[in-house]
Amino acid sequence: MASNNKTKVSLPQQTVIKVKQYIQDHELTPGDKLPTEPNLMKVLGVSRTVLREAITILKTEGLVEAKQGVGVFVSQPAQALPELLINNPKTLTDTIDSLELRAAVEVQAVALAIQRGSTAQQAEIYRCYDAYEKKCQQGENAEQEDFDFHLAIAKATNNQHFVNFLTVLGKQTIPRARLREQAGLARDPDMEKSLSNEHRAILQAIEEQDVQGAQQAMATHLSNGCQRYRRLMRDIERSKPQTE
Repeated sequence: MASNNKTKVSLPQQTVIKVKQYIQDHELTPGDKLPTEPNLMKVLGVSRTVLREAITILKTEGLVEAKQGVGVFVSQPAQALPELLINNPKTLTDTIDSLELRAAVEVQAVALAIQRGSTAQQAEIYRCYDAYEKKCQQGENAEQEDFDFHLAIAKATNNQHFVNFLTVLGKQTIPRARLREQAGLARDPDMEKSLSNEHRAILQAIEEQDVQGAQQAMATHLSNGCQRYRRLMRDIERSKPQTE
């Protein structure tokens, strides 16, 4: 029986897509109010928790604005996202393709983060790096912290489009632990050490305000990520039972 490699989109992200579609279908414009929370829950068929997570994402994207005690209002017209940015990568090849796309965007993002980032935003980059290192040293899954580090850099560009791009696409390209677990492969300390060194190189270049150095470090990091997933593909293939 063929295995199903499709990775499901999270419920909050599905709800984000539904809310955007609702805004488009009802031709809501900036300043228009969304239905009340109970009504949206009923229309979209989701729980209060999922809806609130989706609204938080939409606020981060700048699509809606919540006014205390009044409701949630449209901030800008909803635009349909390309399928690539809506659907999680279905195969390792998709993941590699997405990493190549990320490289084109994040190399520029890290340059802007150095040029535009505030002291507080750069401090957040350091905090995310430290959280990543702590998880690695404890031998724990640090994929969330890995994503948070990249997202902090995107936020320091002070360009919301970088944040939106990475929020939708970035986390989909860090499924290392899940893929290794599914294939019955052990944790790879050498790979994690390489990742740590690459993050440290990016952080050091940011600290030194070295734009070219940071861009090179980011390009190297994401290029190496593609190579790591190619090796993982080979490891997974070798781990499969041989059939006669």
